[in-house]
Amino acid sequence: MSELPKKLTSTTDCKQGVVRGVRFNADGNYCLTCGSDKSVKLWNPHRKILLKTYQGHGYDVLDAVSSFDNSLIASCGTDKIAILWDVATGQSLRKFRGHLAIINSVAFNEEASVILTGSVDSSTRVWDCRSKSFDPVQVLKEAKDSVTSVKTSDYELLTASADGYVRRYDLRNGQMHMDCVGKPVTCVNFTKDGQCMLASSLDSTLRLLDKDNGELLGEYTGHKNSEFKVESCLNNTDSHIVSGSEDGRICFWDLVEGTMSSTIADAGDGVVHSVTFHPTEACMLSAAQGSFKVWRTEDYEPEKS
Repeated sequence: MSELPKKLTSTTDCKQGVVRGVRFNADGNYCLTCGSDKSVKLWNPHRKILLKTYQGHGYDVLDAVSSFDNSLIASCGTDKIAILWDVATGQSLRKFRGHLAIINSVAFNEEASVILTGSVDSSTRVWDCRSKSFDPVQVLKEAKDSVTSVKTSDYELLTASADGYVRRYDLRNGQMHMDCVGKPVTCVNFTKDGQCMLASSLDSTLRLLDKDNGELLGEYTGHKNSEFKVESCLNNTDSHIVSGSEDGRICFWDLVEGTMSSTIADAGDGVVHSVTFHPTEACMLSAAQGSFKVWRTEDYEPEKS
């Protein structure tokens, strides 16, 4: 059994109002936080060092992600705008306008040549980062309610919607597959092996779906999630499912058994709405209120600086 990161090693006050999300970058050396103070911040979470602040949004920033080579950041928020940032200079390279409402989620494709945005206006838009055009290259309008979460793999786009559906777009052959969850879906992820989809919904249930046929492979309950967007993810080995909870906990389930294997009881004051796992190590970040926390395994010893 892989050991789970339940030992709190540091808490960082982000000083950006309410932290809406925390995200590891591609190699896990850095992380991004986005806040209600309109900023995105880049950190070394392992040393509690703030590296850069990115300012240009007009309202709360709801999501931010790094590109595969860590040279770019994409962010989005309640100002209906997505921004492409140069990591090194802190300058905004492009601002993508066109959504009619709040943008909930943003993702890069694998080459970071396009970004994808999901909005309360029920659309997912695809933007070319290299084009001079201000129009999206594609607008996906299949959702009947707010698009809450967008994720990508090498040739697929995964979206979650408050209309109760998970939609998977195969970009190679232009096909769209829909799977009904039945309750508003607020977060969706591919498993690392690319075979399954994990969906969080507002009935305090996580569901693992077979990517190809939509078959329900597992349901995971015991956390509280009925009002807010609470993120879930998989650990670095795909052995466990992790989710925040509206009662201040972080919950872990054994993916195969379906049972809750452990919890962190006092992970946050109020809703723990964002969790992110290191790509290769048993290390996790969580965000609640105005701070993020770093979690490691019990036997973890920090490197001597």
